[in-house]
Amino acid sequence: MRPLLSTTLFLAVSTVSWPNSVIASPRATLGVDPSEFNTQDTITRDVLIIGGGSAGTYAAVRLRQMNQTVLVVEKNNHLGGHVNTYTDPTTGTAVDYGVLYYEDLPLTRNYFSHFGIPLVKVSVLGQGTQRRIDLRTGTPVGAAEGNMLLGLAAYTAQLLRYPTLNTGFNLPEPVPEDLLLPFGEFVKKYKLEGAVDVIALFNQGVGDLLQQLTLYMMKYFSLDVLQGALGGFLQPASHNNSELYGAAQRELANDTLLSSTIEGTHRDEDEEWVYALARTPSGQKLIRARKLIVAIPPKLENLQGLDLDSTERGLFGQFKNTYYYNALAHIPGLAPGTGVVNRANDTLYHLPPLPAVYVINPSRSPNLFAILYGSVDHMTEAEVKGNMTQGVLQLRNAGLGVQAPEFVAYSDHSPFLLTVSADAIRHGFYRDLNALQGHRSTYYMSATFNTHDSAQLWLFIEEILKRHFTPSDNAKDQAGDS
Repeated sequence: MRPLLSTTLFLAVSTVSWPNSVIASPRATLGVDPSEFNTQDTITRDVLIIGGGSAGTYAAVRLRQMNQTVLVVEKNNHLGGHVNTYTDPTTGTAVDYGVLYYEDLPLTRNYFSHFGIPLVKVSVLGQGTQRRIDLRTGTPVGAAEGNMLLGLAAYTAQLLRYPTLNTGFNLPEPVPEDLLLPFGEFVKKYKLEGAVDVIALFNQGVGDLLQQLTLYMMKYFSLDVLQGALGGFLQPASHNNSELYGAAQRELANDTLLSSTIEGTHRDEDEEWVYALARTPSGQKLIRARKLIVAIPPKLENLQGLDLDSTERGLFGQFKNTYYYNALAHIPGLAPGTGVVNRANDTLYHLPPLPAVYVINPSRSPNLFAILYGSVDHMTEAEVKGNMTQGVLQLRNAGLGVQAPEFVAYSDHSPFLLTVSADAIRHGFYRDLNALQGHRSTYYMSATFNTHDSAQLWLFIEEILKRHFTPSDNAKDQAGDS
């Protein structure tokens, strides 16, 4: 996600046959007997996709174009993941407060064009009235340190040293120690001070930016993002990012199970099928597919129900994550078009200590403001909203006659950035993680395997699909007709 910048059932025509040689094994891992499911409750596809966010939706659309049959299982009642859109009832204006922008890449334009959605170029930096205020005290904060253009030029030179970072975690061995430095040390080493303030505007949700490893910061603020920051990003002409996912949902139609979760899986390298048990609004469904795509963050708590082996569990168990929250609110007394960047008067580069509000952004509706918030530990919705409210009220000390925010929408995007230690990376963590692609007929396409950036994630998925998925001439015969 870029903060300034993821139940109709298919009815098989033929009765599914469950060979005796495979019944016992799925029964053991799924906790049910597959032979007890009738045709109406059994779904067969080439590919099962867990997660209907940016990654899962893109993979499903592209696989169908490759003549593969798919099924997307999504826990929410809509596709889109980190895309959050609220329609202001007083103006009818659609307001995005999750994902906002996309890099201007051919792939981005092709994807939106597929659905007939026109795009427009938008500038991000230097738009509107933006005040730098310490939201702990309400006191003004001075200009950012250093020369921004010189800092970004020096940062670009560093990015160009690692072209393989553009798609996935393709790291040389040994991994360059520069990439494993805390980003604050990397900044000092290469005199990037002038770039920090801009990087902080885009690298929201990453926890303590100066303590995060340089590898993750360079992945998150990539060359394409830098170019977009300076030259503009793309948005739908409607300025409604949910338009993309509404169109995708209509196209996928019976190839989605919404408001549904996976309760169990059975994956065996020696068997032709992956089996999954899904809980849907219309009851349990048994899914069998030739391949499985996991398009959700691979934290162990997210993967309950998957029959993980020791290799998978050992890798996924190393991930730590940050926490990121967005809200949309009326803020009485704050003039339309006014933005606030939270900065601190007593910290290095004026970066606010977490947990904290990152920014208060005006929206397309003059009545509403987006409030973006980050923390290094989990917080409840009440705690986040309480701290957001305190930050807004501190604006009174800056001479703004505001009242407490009146929240109309809220979203928790946690777990957000998934990271591992420098030592783990030195010892081949990402080499081993990449080796999971295809392991037990399973493929991983979430942001964790590339970056929290829709366009970059789609590029990564393209590479995985080209490498591991081929068109199936008899796909529809295998799964029946919808």
